[in-house]
Amino acid sequence: MTKTSTFAPATLLTLAGALALSACGEAEEKSYEADATDESGGDFIISEPDPAAVPVDLPETEMTEVPPEDEMADDAMAEMPAEAPAE
Repeated sequence: MTKTSTFAPATLLTLAGALALSACGEAEEKSYEADATDESGGDFIISEPDPAAVPVDLPETEMTEVPPEDEMADDAMAEMPAEAPAE
């Protein structure tokens, strides 16, 4: 006599049911909408200075460009100290 396992058919039935449910339940794409309207017409809006505002001192640092990566690598190699000779 051969013994038939009841585990295999039950597992297959469960997997088939899960696949069928997942195929039917396609996720709805979320859409994000801002709850605001642009009333500026694309213009930059500047508000009047507020006399009660906290004063802020902005730094007057000169802006410098960052050199391209190739030049930075060359400069870094030039600044590295020479290795001591092996003894």
